[in-house]
Amino acid sequence: MAEAAAELLERAARRNAELEELRALRVALQAVPPAALRARLSEHHLGALFGLLSVNDREQVSACVSILERLLQALDPLYVIQNLREELQKGLFHPDDSVKILTMSQVGRIVEDSAAVTEILHSPELLRQIINCIGGEKIAVAKEAIKSLSRIAQSQEGLEALFGSSLLGDLRNVMATSDVVRYRVYELIVEISSVSAESLNYCANSGLIPELIGELTGEDVLVRATCIEMVTSLAHTAHGRQYLAQQGVTDRISNIILGAESDPFSSFYLPGFVKFFGNLAVVDSPQQICERYPVFMEKVFEMAESQDPTMIGVAVDTLGILGSNVEGKQVLQKTRSRFQNLLSKIGHQAKNAPTELRLRCLDAISSLLYLPPEQQTEDLLRMTESWFTSLSSQPLELFRSISTQPFPDLHCGALRVFTAIANQPWAQRLMLSSPGFVEYVVDRSVEPDKASKDAKYELVKALVNSKSIAEIFGNQYYLRLRAYLHEGPYYVKAVSTTAVEGAE
Repeated sequence: MAEAAAELLERAARRNAELEELRALRVALQAVPPAALRARLSEHHLGALFGLLSVNDREQVSACVSILERLLQALDPLYVIQNLREELQKGLFHPDDSVKILTMSQVGRIVEDSAAVTEILHSPELLRQIINCIGGEKIAVAKEAIKSLSRIAQSQEGLEALFGSSLLGDLRNVMATSDVVRYRVYELIVEISSVSAESLNYCANSGLIPELIGELTGEDVLVRATCIEMVTSLAHTAHGRQYLAQQGVTDRISNIILGAESDPFSSFYLPGFVKFFGNLAVVDSPQQICERYPVFMEKVFEMAESQDPTMIGVAVDTLGILGSNVEGKQVLQKTRSRFQNLLSKIGHQAKNAPTELRLRCLDAISSLLYLPPEQQTEDLLRMTESWFTSLSSQPLELFRSISTQPFPDLHCGALRVFTAIANQPWAQRLMLSSPGFVEYVVDRSVEPDKASKDAKYELVKALVNSKSIAEIFGNQYYLRLRAYLHEGPYYVKAVSTTAVEGAE
């Protein structure tokens, strides 16, 4: 097979190959492992195939792209950058997007290789072309360019190349293409800034991070909504949060939320601003964030109590994030009856809202009610029990009714709520006293699909692994649950058939 492919390759490289020959070569190469091609490949072959991309014939270009994809896989990234630099540059200029994607995927391989990436740093023209690809119409090309530049910037040399040379001017030029492209560049800058404090320093000194922040706190509400997502990404790192605090950005976001009352367009950006503080609370300290920025907490409650499904959804997500750890749960508990009343509304939405909001409510409820075994103090167990009873007059029945509905997402969402409370003694007693509940848990026939079987298995696992389960459920039920766990999520009981003499 390799012999035949090598022969076709030689023929294609010797003269301008016909389309039929290229098709035959494409088919032949699919049957040969890339490693077997390596010894037979030369720059002469590859140069000829790259040369065939310059014709205005879509079928020929498509065939050549498929062939080159296969051949280049066989080559070391260092070889590719050292011997095919010009071809890569031309490929990034090519009018056909499939050629650009082929070339960008090779750039992606090169930047992931520690020996090859330094070669790119000594190719300013190639770097310039990669930057220009951010402005391309094809999002796949732009994404690959962002990924490659982000990888290049992970070294000191790469940071110098991008921000300490004329390439910064190229970045600014490409930003001027359109609003969409400008945000792509911001996305790249935030990715680079997230790597280290030094990277952030380079991006801040380039003026691009201050520009992003300027747009975030500017007057255009739609721009605000886009920029807050990027600033939230920046806040995922400790050095990013420190920078935002030092620059007064966190305070400014808080003030914008405060002023949102009088802004008729605040619904465009408020969800993103509230999510920003929700993320901040989780990575920092919920108590400190809620005490320092009381407007955040107040706004979450307001949104949850509103009639706007979009706002309710964001508020519910944020409460779920905030209450995902014990400190956050205690912050919510301090609001007393206001939060208890809100839980009743969330329970109502979980039952009656449109499906997407119901799912978000179920996920938030799971997050709020879960307590790791090592944190199950009497006070905290009393708290989660009171939260559960605030959700509905008969909360266990509420989630059980949701779990029997023929919608896999809702079914699994309700099972996750049971799993969240399964290791808490009060919940186990409640499950045991609910007629038919334990039978429902061990009944495999009610799970129609893989996701449901997996969700039920997680519930059984959470029950079996609890220290209090054997005592509360008693031996008979405990052993049934252990057998379920041992048999795995997809166990099917074998049905034995008896042969009857004389039967056909």
